[in-house]
Amino acid sequence: MTGLQRVQLYLSTEHGCGYLPGNAARNAYVDPEFNMSPWRYELLVQRGFRRSGGYVYRPHCANCRLCIPARIVAADFTPNRSQRRCLQRNADVELHIVDELSDEHYALYRRYLAARHPGEGMDADNREAFHGFLECNWGDTQFWEFRAAGRLLAVAVVDTLGNALSAVYTFYDPDQPARSLGTYAVLRQVQYAREIALAHVYLGYWVPQSRKMDYKKNFNALELLGETGWTPAPAVVRSVEP
Repeated sequence: MTGLQRVQLYLSTEHGCGYLPGNAARNAYVDPEFNMSPWRYELLVQRGFRRSGGYVYRPHCANCRLCIPARIVAADFTPNRSQRRCLQRNADVELHIVDELSDEHYALYRRYLAARHPGEGMDADNREAFHGFLECNWGDTQFWEFRAAGRLLAVAVVDTLGNALSAVYTFYDPDQPARSLGTYAVLRQVQYAREIALAHVYLGYWVPQSRKMDYKKNFNALELLGETGWTPAPAVVRSVEP
């Protein structure tokens, strides 16, 4: 890895997989003492790493390789019919980009977790964990607010890399399912990447057997990271799906 020859990785202990219930998961973490920077992080993202707060990791499970890094080639992307309808349904939405998380964001985040992860402990009132999960003191992170008539509908946490955007996390109003706000947030990020001539939008991991993560294959111009590097998604999808 050019510029990353001395990166030390540490393995976590095994824990329950958040994507595939019943599976054991383990991550490889970059040494937290490593002098991380946006350009170093971009090199790591290109190799399948993500961040949680300021911690940079990638899955390193003993018996599973189903967390597959995914990115959209911005210049080649064309929304399909469903995605065009999503854009139309949200024609009243305005985008505001801010640099800090707010109490309003936190309230929406708690509502989102209560609806998406009830009874899992993730919806507990823990403001420190909220900031620790989403913020990063070495990166270029922005918080994209999506509003309709002033009402906050969704927040996308977005890292700007040298030649890409990285979609860190999105949370949204659980009472607005018809808007498909998660998909809408990705579409707006791809639009923005095209406008400023960035090459990619990194989506994190596509997990083909996870209902929560399988939606990512619906975006065209998708590339997935395999043993031979980044490959157009259709060929990779056929090789991993039953």
